[in-house]
Amino acid sequence: MTHPRDSARLRILLDGRPMRVEPGSSVAAALAARSPGNSRVSVSGEKRAAFCGMGVCHECRVLVDGHLRLACQARCHEGMRVDTVLEHGTPPDAPLAQDDAANACDLLIIGAGPAGMSAALAAAPSGRAIVLVDDNAAPGGQIWRDGPGASVPALARRLREQLARYSNITLLGDTRVIGMAGLPGQRALMLENARQGWAQHYGALILCTGARELLLPFPGWTLPGVTGAGGLQALIKAGVRLRGKRIVIAGTGPLLLAAAHAAHRAGARVVRIAEQADWRALLRFGYRLHRWPAKAAQAAALFNPHYRASSHVLEATGDGRVQQVRLRRADGEETIACHRLACGFGLVPNIKLGQMLGCELDPHAGLQVDDMQQTTVPGIFAAGECTGIGGNERARVQGARAGHAAVGELTQAARLSNDLARWQEFADALRTPFALRAPLLSLARPDTLICRCEDVPQSALAAHQNWTDAKLHTRCGMGACQGRICGAATQALYGWQPLPPRHLLAPARIDTLAAIASSSGNSLD
Repeated sequence: MTHPRDSARLRILLDGRPMRVEPGSSVAAALAARSPGNSRVSVSGEKRAAFCGMGVCHECRVLVDGHLRLACQARCHEGMRVDTVLEHGTPPDAPLAQDDAANACDLLIIGAGPAGMSAALAAAPSGRAIVLVDDNAAPGGQIWRDGPGASVPALARRLREQLARYSNITLLGDTRVIGMAGLPGQRALMLENARQGWAQHYGALILCTGARELLLPFPGWTLPGVTGAGGLQALIKAGVRLRGKRIVIAGTGPLLLAAAHAAHRAGARVVRIAEQADWRALLRFGYRLHRWPAKAAQAAALFNPHYRASSHVLEATGDGRVQQVRLRRADGEETIACHRLACGFGLVPNIKLGQMLGCELDPHAGLQVDDMQQTTVPGIFAAGECTGIGGNERARVQGARAGHAAVGELTQAARLSNDLARWQEFADALRTPFALRAPLLSLARPDTLICRCEDVPQSALAAHQNWTDAKLHTRCGMGACQGRICGAATQALYGWQPLPPRHLLAPARIDTLAAIASSSGNSLD
């Protein structure tokens, strides 16, 4: 007899075997339900699983109905076929004809998080044709990510409802920017979804590309079950089940407490939160929070009795997946048995698209903007975490200011200056207390992999002096994630500065390139 709960579930085929999953679950959640949850085998034969949970690391790439997708970004649907052996793919479909006139807008906004949503809503009353793009299915960004395990706050739901009221806003979910379309200066980006790729032309552009976790290498960080702290949150929202699992969370910053809270609500046992900052730095930061009462209340609500300062990860070990973690404490070491280890060492702005378009950076490695949120490239604006890490309140104010400015409403944009100054002060207060301490930058051993895509160990990088030299001789940064993980890691470890990408941000399907070449009259030769 079929259980009533099973009848409400979706049926998929995972590596040829039938499986039932919750509606709305990601493919990564389906993989995690299968022990040990690995989705691929690396170039050196190691088992790998979802790591960042946000479409950055490309560790969870699988074939969905014969097409290469990221498991953390793909939602399950009835009858879906998922293969973790990538050789099982099918030839690409013939490129769909594209009409350049239909793929043009007055304002293109990349990223539908708090900044992107606010930018679209600020610009919408102008009547301009607006296209809002995000690689998640629903707007909200990583902070308000949707899914069967998510509890979307009222503010996010209200912003979604407001977006839906405007007929001049087109939301393109499950869509990512692959790179530039055409020559520099032509104001067109190459977009791709699960079905097709096309060139999206625009008049003005607002970059709301957010941030990603800084993920530092340490022995055992490639084991299945080790994720980013934010990655753990994303996987929980996507439907990964953790009830009864022992979780260790380590790294630095407020995200650790948020991840622990999400894991606790999902039924997990959070047995340790290891914060590398010391209590003096944390108390100084806590004292300053009285200027932002809502933030102080949030911090108090998230505090966990298993939180430890002056503590950091040393090593993860296990047979085929993480089973225990060794931590450094102020008074020695401890080894804790666990089912999952989530490590996050802060956030770094997503600036690659801005750099590709020629935008300059500020002293804190965010996209440089002026008082109207315009970057150093005329007609290109930026808002939110890509201009520096500062929280969703700052992102919303910046987004609204960019939206007004992009449609010429400079007076409305200027009125937001006082609000932005208040939240910029909070962003500045975040920098010092959670600055990385030296021990975290020397965790890797000679055999510890630095580049996860190409399995490049630290020993292979020792003889090289900069990013370009290492990339040419070791393939570090030349894998599917295009240096997003190892590039940020080597910048923190060695001070290397990755060069801006030239034309492509991520691997693109051949049919996407063919469709865009066909629409422009160019050849792929």
